[in-house]
Amino acid sequence: MPRSDFKEIAIIGLGLIGGSFYKAAQAAGYNVKGIDKNDPVELSDSDLVIIALHPAVAIDWLHEHARDLKKGAIVVDACGVKSAVLAGVAKALNDDFTFIGGHPMAGKEVSGFENSDKDLFKGASMILTPFPKDQNTAESLKPFFFDLGFGSVVMTTLEDHDRMIAYTSQLCHLVSSAYLRDELALKRSGFSAGSFRDLSRVGAPDPELWSDLFLMNKAELLPVLERMIKRLNGFKTALENDDRTSLVSQLAEGKAIKEKLQGEK
Repeated sequence: MPRSDFKEIAIIGLGLIGGSFYKAAQAAGYNVKGIDKNDPVELSDSDLVIIALHPAVAIDWLHEHARDLKKGAIVVDACGVKSAVLAGVAKALNDDFTFIGGHPMAGKEVSGFENSDKDLFKGASMILTPFPKDQNTAESLKPFFFDLGFGSVVMTTLEDHDRMIAYTSQLCHLVSSAYLRDELALKRSGFSAGSFRDLSRVGAPDPELWSDLFLMNKAELLPVLERMIKRLNGFKTALENDDRTSLVSQLAEGKAIKEKLQGEK
């Protein structure tokens, strides 16, 4: 039995994330309609609209269809950056609907509706970045997201979201992509195990989307990338100088942080 009383939920965009929202909401017993980006739009009965499109497309969609939204509707975007999206949709916002930034912390290395899964969000975190005036509305969405399988709903600011995602997600994709572009990658058969699999798993599987995400969040991504390069240069210097003490120290520092993180689980 659904814990939220939305009359109708509309999912805009039926790729991996949108398709998974559609399937999860349907499985939870909600009345849900899926609208792909080029489909006719009818939203007069949709109390909740989730926009699961690439950021630039999501911005354009809201500008085009803000007038089609039901009065009093809640609109949540599912884009991986928040400040740039808000800046892009700002002129489309009005008092007839409530806009709340969102980001489901779930995904796969593949895309498309055919790979979407009603269980994709099981145990995952749903991040919401409401305006201060919309905090209560954002809180009211928690039962819905829990119905879809999310393990937690995190409220934060646009700035904190983008800063943390630069580190926990975007940097990982950049490092993985750089690692995969080594001349030895295609020769690794028979020489690789878990380490290769773990580091090569992400690697920005959709170059068009991830390029947009990186550029839209470059103010936060560049500093963490620079810090990563500095740490890698620390290893490089230690190797060049046969400095075992430095290597041990750097590796021990990383090991201690890893153990601390494991203890927080």
